[in-house]
Amino acid sequence: MKSIQISPEFGIDNLQLVESDTPQPGPSQVLVKVHASSLNYRDLMMVRGKYNPKQLLPLVPLSDGAGEIVAVGDQVTRAKVGDRVMSLFAQSWFNGDAGPDLFKATLGGPLPGMLSEYQLLSEQGVVPIPDHLDYRSAATLPCAAVTAWHAVVEKGQISSADTVLLLGTGGVSLFALQFAKLAGARVIITSSSDEKLERARQLGADETINYREHPEWSSQALALTDGAGVDIVIEVGGAGTMNESLKSVRMAGKVMVIGVLGGGVNELSVRPILINSLNLQGIFVGSRHIHETMCNAINRHQMQPTISDSFALADAQAAFNHLAAGSHFGKIVIEH
Repeated sequence: MKSIQISPEFGIDNLQLVESDTPQPGPSQVLVKVHASSLNYRDLMMVRGKYNPKQLLPLVPLSDGAGEIVAVGDQVTRAKVGDRVMSLFAQSWFNGDAGPDLFKATLGGPLPGMLSEYQLLSEQGVVPIPDHLDYRSAATLPCAAVTAWHAVVEKGQISSADTVLLLGTGGVSLFALQFAKLAGARVIITSSSDEKLERARQLGADETINYREHPEWSSQALALTDGAGVDIVIEVGGAGTMNESLKSVRMAGKVMVIGVLGGGVNELSVRPILINSLNLQGIFVGSRHIHETMCNAINRHQMQPTISDSFALADAQAAFNHLAAGSHFGKIVIEH
């Protein structure tokens, strides 16, 4: 079988196409023929050695993939040959709060990821694909969509009375846009591209802010809410955008802290957190229960993910370079 590995050291240029024997499932494992996988910013950080510099190499990257089960172990009861499934990001997180072993069981580091023609997964670590989705679309869900659902629905408890502020037009933000609109919420979204903002409007965004034209974009968010501030911010920028997010949210509002797209070092102003009684909630993907609950909603509403670009398995380097350039709108998919 063919796989993409990071070897012998970190870096996009060190992604190599390799051949190996197709593995056979152990007693409680399933063998998935992977038809598609998708990229997240975490994967880019992993490939560059920024996510976990101590990660052992070689490593097959990517946490997200979808395919068909082609073999099962003799003790498997949750799945069968022929099932269409997607990967569970954290192979040991099934329900409730994450445990201390969470980071030992995530795909694409430290466990081998989905950028392979075949992959062995625990029978507990797969989730059925909604019937109306193809493999390309399903491959976009395990990380970005689950994270957005966790933030907007599970923790955010968003409703039609709320206004949501989304940062950028990457995978998490566009999934959050779709989920917020399912709840009837008002959505404001930012981008440096007027073209992307128009596309976001076509997906349902109510208001847009070009942050290149308005570097202090919190003032625009306040103006669009008559000075009150938004109810919830889906904060994917990290330290680079946090202060503007804190100034955008209403008193006792929520900031869902998800990503580090805007960098990892900045001076954080604690004052607005204190005087406005803000609620900061860290979000790290989600459990299998959250994943399955999200899929039920996606199936019920026949929702379709937004796919930006597709690449072949052999063109993995080009796919990562495209992600690094930041010109995509939605998810980047690799077809196997």
